[in-house]
Amino acid sequence: MNRKLNKPAKSREEHKTALRKCIVTGEVLPKDDLFRFVVSPDGMLVFDHQKSLPGRGIWIRRPKKYIELAIRKGLFSRSAKQKIVIPESILEAIDKALLEKCLNLLGLCRKRGLLKTGFAKVEAALKSNKAAVLIAASDGAVDGRQKLSRLAHSLKLVELFSGEELSQAVGLENAVHIAITPDGLTDKFLIEVSRLQEFRDVDNVS
Repeated sequence: MNRKLNKPAKSREEHKTALRKCIVTGEVLPKDDLFRFVVSPDGMLVFDHQKSLPGRGIWIRRPKKYIELAIRKGLFSRSAKQKIVIPESILEAIDKALLEKCLNLLGLCRKRGLLKTGFAKVEAALKSNKAAVLIAASDGAVDGRQKLSRLAHSLKLVELFSGEELSQAVGLENAVHIAITPDGLTDKFLIEVSRLQEFRDVDNVS
C-alpha cells in the first residue's frame, strides 16, 4: 500500500528567503522585499499587505513609482492574464494600510511600556542610552527636533508621522517627541516603517 507523504512544513527562515519576481523590473527578490497583490473573484485588484489572501500573487517592488508604472502599462492585467479593475484609490489605500500598521504597532509599544514621551523624558532616555529609536513629529518645532537628533547619534530617527498621527497612536495630546526602548516589538515597528518609507520613496528614516 502506497502512502502519501506530507511535505515537511517550511521553516520560518525558508519563508523569509522565498523568492518572487517583480512584474515591473523582472528582478527576483525575497518576498519580504516586495508587495503582493491578488485579484478578487469579481476581477478587482487587491493589495495583500499580510501576504495571506488566497489566489495567485502578483509581486512588485515597494516604491510607489513601480506600482504607478505597472498600472500605466497594464502590467497587472498582463501578469494575471485577465482584465483587472484597478481602484482609482489603490495608492491611497496602500499608504493608509502601511501607515495604520506602523501606528498600531506604536500603540502596542506604549501598552508594553516601551515608550518615553515628551521632550524631557526623551532627552533623558537618549542621554542614558536607553533608547533604540527616536521619533520626531514631521510638523514639530525644528529646534527641538535638531537638539534631540544630535543626542540620538546613530539611533534610528523616524520623521514620517505628523503630531496628530502620533498623538492618536499613543493616546496622548501633543505627542511630538517619542523614544522607543529596545524590544522585539520595536524591531517589528521599524520593519513596517521601512516599508512605508520605501513606498513613499522618501528619506526621513535614518
